[in-house]
Amino acid sequence: MLVWLNGAFGAGKTTTAHELLDLLPGSTLYDPELLGAGLRQMLPKERLGEVDDVTELPSWRRLVADTAAALLTEVPGPLIAPMTLLRRDFRDEIFGTLAARRIPVRHLLLHADETILRRRIGQRADREGESGRHRCLELIPAYRDALEWIGPEAHVIDTTRLTPRQTAERIAEAVHAGAGAQDIVQTPEPRAETVAAGVLLFDERDRVLLVDPTYKPGWEFPGGIVESGEAPSRAGLREVAEELGLSLEGTPRLLLSDWEPPRPPGFGGLRLLFDGGRIAPAQSRGILLPNTELRDWRFASEEEAADLLPPVRRDRLRCALRARELGRPLYLERGVPVGSGGC
Repeated sequence: MLVWLNGAFGAGKTTTAHELLDLLPGSTLYDPELLGAGLRQMLPKERLGEVDDVTELPSWRRLVADTAAALLTEVPGPLIAPMTLLRRDFRDEIFGTLAARRIPVRHLLLHADETILRRRIGQRADREGESGRHRCLELIPAYRDALEWIGPEAHVIDTTRLTPRQTAERIAEAVHAGAGAQDIVQTPEPRAETVAAGVLLFDERDRVLLVDPTYKPGWEFPGGIVESGEAPSRAGLREVAEELGLSLEGTPRLLLSDWEPPRPPGFGGLRLLFDGGRIAPAQSRGILLPNTELRDWRFASEEEAADLLPPVRRDRLRCALRARELGRPLYLERGVPVGSGGC
């Protein structure tokens, strides 16, 4: 198990984590900051210059999950990770990868009033200098905005009037009671090339239906991995039924197939998108999401979808909509149409 202590700078995460070691038998301090320090030593300056913070590197987020899995082969756990995590897409990527490794996560938020945070950050500046103080203060607005999603999801402990020891005692009680558990679908990571089938569904305004997974960053189309011996079109219909509670009639029309090359740690494979047609308002009102897999859904225009989808899925959507207009499927390799013009 991994106990993630979230919160702004000045909330007392690190000092509390050290106190918590005495209260959770077998626990080990796991500091993801050390991974960032290692990447700063190994990566070229040009790559580091492309990001404002090391947490923006995909390699850092992958290492957080991979290192946790490696540590748990050496120690009984739980791992205690005091780390500020304010972006929900980063949370989905890290916690989703941990779920795929069958590693339970407890998400706890150490919260303090902003005036207290500013005072503690000021005291911290005496040790780390003025630049450290400015960096911590600059993150307070981001923390304030992130409370909108962290608050409902994590178990919140107000540290405003608590000592680190008292906070650790509250956390130990919460962990023993199962608080902060992240109910995320445990989708095993692929071990070979896969075939995945997605289904595009439209409303009466031809907006496309997108879903927001809990286990990976960015929005997505309804769909999933095709199981052994399963026809891809049937797999798409099965996923729509499982993810949205919608039963579609007939066989959906193929819009595009896209060969995705292997790119470590991914294995690549074939990605198919089908046209599931329009769904009536009454059908959309009956949509039911599996909470462990999807947190939200919405209809989006192509322009709106471009802001929600990761680049590879945004490009596939553009080509799929073009294929829908043409009335014939398109074949892509690496996201680029082959033998059929552009999209």
